Amino acid sequence: MKRGILILVSLAVVAGALCLLAMFILHNGLSARAKPTSMEKMMARNARHLAIPASARALRNPVPASEENLRAARLHFADHCATCHGNDGSGDTMFGRGMYPKPPDLREHDTQNLSDGELFWIIENGVRFTGMPAFSNPGSEDDSWKLVLFIRHLPRLTPEERMEMEKNNPKGPDDREEEKQEDDFLNGATPAPKPESHHQH
Repeated sequence: MKRGILILVSLAVVAGALCLLAMFILHNGLSARAKPTSMEKMMARNARHLAIPASARALRNPVPASEENLRAARLHFADHCATCHGNDGSGDTMFGRGMYPKPPDLREHDTQNLSDGELFWIIENGVRFTGMPAFSNPGSEDDSWKLVLFIRHLPRLTPEERMEMEKNNPKGPDDREEEKQEDDFLNGATPAPKPESHHQH
């Protein structure tokens, strides 16, 4: 009889602990607008660390930090990564603000303290339960290693580099049309009249 009570009490304690953990994790319902708690951040960092094989963490970047490689990485980042991470790596973008968890500020020590191998592994394999996809493709390793170089450079990104990146960010149809009109104006062309909209009543 006593053993049965002990088992019930143990189960109640475990259930209570799970409820408390769920409250910490779901502190703001299922909203993606919520800010992760300190406990969530700690659990996510530990899970990420355990997920990356020790052999991957020990890898060194084989790509030299030349101006040419840094520029290639900068333009690649502007075209593929800045939508979520921002040109400056802050993560303060329309998509980044809507994610849960938010993209990390790549300039901060939590990212900068990762080894080259860890950064490479994350780029290649992504991170489960976040918005970070896996970007590995056959022959893409050099691109990923160049991105590691650029992530290391982010804390020292210059205004000139950021302006160059803005020209290489993905553009929607409205942006492209606006650029065309600006080019036409600068080249002295008469802007084409906007098509009239016909509403049927």
